Amino acid sequence: MPNVRVIGGGLAGTEAAWQVAQWGVPVTLQEMRPLRQSPAHHSQELAELVCSNSFGAKASDRASGLLHEELRRLGSIIIGKADQHNVPAGGALAVDRGVFSRDLSETLAQHPLIDLQRQEVQQIPEDEIVVLATGPLTSEALADDLQRLTGRQYMSFFDAASPIVVGESINTDVAFRASRYDKGDADYFNCPMTQEQYLTFWQALCEAEQAEVKDFERETAKFFEGCLPIEEMAKRGEDTMRYGPLKPVGIRDPRSPERFYAIVQLRQEDKAGQLWNMVGFQTNLRWGEQKRVFRLIPGLENAEFVRMGVMHRNTFINSPELLHPTLQFQQRPSLLAAGQLIGTEGYTAAAAGGWLAGTNAARIALGLDPVSMPAETMMGSLFGFVTSASPKHFQPMPPNFGIIPSLEIRIRNKRDRYGKYRDRSLDRLATWQQTVQPVTV
Repeated sequence: MPNVRVIGGGLAGTEAAWQVAQWGVPVTLQEMRPLRQSPAHHSQELAELVCSNSFGAKASDRASGLLHEELRRLGSIIIGKADQHNVPAGGALAVDRGVFSRDLSETLAQHPLIDLQRQEVQQIPEDEIVVLATGPLTSEALADDLQRLTGRQYMSFFDAASPIVVGESINTDVAFRASRYDKGDADYFNCPMTQEQYLTFWQALCEAEQAEVKDFERETAKFFEGCLPIEEMAKRGEDTMRYGPLKPVGIRDPRSPERFYAIVQLRQEDKAGQLWNMVGFQTNLRWGEQKRVFRLIPGLENAEFVRMGVMHRNTFINSPELLHPTLQFQQRPSLLAAGQLIGTEGYTAAAAGGWLAGTNAARIALGLDPVSMPAETMMGSLFGFVTSASPKHFQPMPPNFGIIPSLEIRIRNKRDRYGKYRDRSLDRLATWQQTVQPVTV
């Protein structure tokens, strides 16, 4: 039986290695710490939580909570240990991060089928089954090798990403569909502003509080000018945004002859038109400030944000061009990837990617066909999105209900709608799971 190699001992790599072993397949897990530390980590433990100790909301009618529950039912070691070492955090699943990581490190090190090696990997092994789970701080040497293998540039930069909102939360009594100069289809939602509304928004944007940038990210801030945050643009002058992303020229509301002082555009993010990206609104504002300020935009008064704007050093691949929904590379099926490297965001999403990549790596080793997750599940929706989004505009995505296929019946109440998504997801998962049972050791 061939051995599986997992590169990277973060949440995704830890989960992947564990799942491979659960199928009775030997696995080598390689982690470069402590021989070489990353600028974000502080210990040598596997699955170290570097930013927060929270996995997000616990309630299963929330996106993160549904993902928790799916993984719980699939036997995730990450969620199992999170449940075991949870600490009080209101409605969130939070853990004692030190105990959590030490327990995972000891558990994997003691498993008879897991060979934990502390060494830096600089090249992707050939002629092996490999899971690449090296995260957003992949070493330069390995990143260069992956670029060589794929023939594509890495998306590695000091990035400022725009928020994404749920289409159903856009007020269409105010916002309207149109394209600039009526070229092509009406592919954008447009939120028009009067002069008074614009100046109110501009002032609030200039005064809003920004998030702190980590020390190791400041070094790459020189790349930042290429995608200037909207708040920095606002500070350059009252009219700067009006001659940039908020330019109203060539856009008219088919319902009215009125001319607008400024217009905020939203571009469709997914095939179904459930998610909309705020064009040109890359931002480093604190998340609470984003909601407060961006809801001043006419038409977005009640906007539901599925991804807030972020600014950070990030390394990820263009998954829509490179990966199958099974998380296999299209040009090399024995190479799989998981975690933030593939463009998912958040601890739980990293564990989910590790679960699927580890499961499929084991299945390949056993001569079985790889599997993809049901589209109606949060896992299936997330991996379906990152492997089918527009490659041109691809940005990392957290789990959210905006990417799940719509219900047959429209439900206006958000909590009721999310509850139906949950029920359908878990029912579909239960049916699917009966066909994908590991050979437990």
